[in-house]
Amino acid sequence: MKQHRFNHWSEIKYLKDMVTNPMIEVGEYSYYSGYYDNHDFEDGCVRYLWGDEKSRTLFNPIEDHGWHLDKLIIGNYVCLASGVIILMGGNHNHRPDWITVYPFAEQIESSYEPKGDTVIESDAWIGMNAMIMPGVKIGEGAIVAAGSVVAKDVPPYTIVGGNPAKEIKKRFTDSEIEMLKEMRWFDWKREQVERASPILSSSSISQLYEFYLREVLPSNPRMK
Repeated sequence: MKQHRFNHWSEIKYLKDMVTNPMIEVGEYSYYSGYYDNHDFEDGCVRYLWGDEKSRTLFNPIEDHGWHLDKLIIGNYVCLASGVIILMGGNHNHRPDWITVYPFAEQIESSYEPKGDTVIESDAWIGMNAMIMPGVKIGEGAIVAAGSVVAKDVPPYTIVGGNPAKEIKKRFTDSEIEMLKEMRWFDWKREQVERASPILSSSSISQLYEFYLREVLPSNPRMK
């Protein structure tokens, strides 16, 4: 029986408690809700990423081939639903600019092309069975609808959906989004987040901004 299995659909597991791969960076309170997928986060949700314990014993493309491998970077308070797939760099040996996309073993060293780090910024929500393609950046507060295939960057506080995923709407007005980007509530101290949780669980961005000016900014003026 693998570690990190889920016992019920309501159960979540914090990524900080699960991740062992050095190619994955995760923030605080981000979680994976993987009951229906029945996979571990690093062996099912994240795919084709060298650096897990088994792959490290089999080969080392950094030392063997000099490859610069892409990383997966996940911010704070990110929600990943069951069935989410994050495709990474282990299979970037299929070259569409070559005559064949077949990865001949003799050409593996020269065939690899990095896509860039895959980044899921803080407070993003990735819906059930969504697929994140390599090198994509999902902005803070963004929502990816269930079943979507995300092939390009998603702006902050934007809802996208479909295959390929396209913008459905902005979550807030442009001015409200700028306020949220300034406040970065997900980087506050945990006790400040807890005090602000009733406001965070509302639609009053102006009220949150007042809280930020009154209680957060004075304690950390560098946030401005």
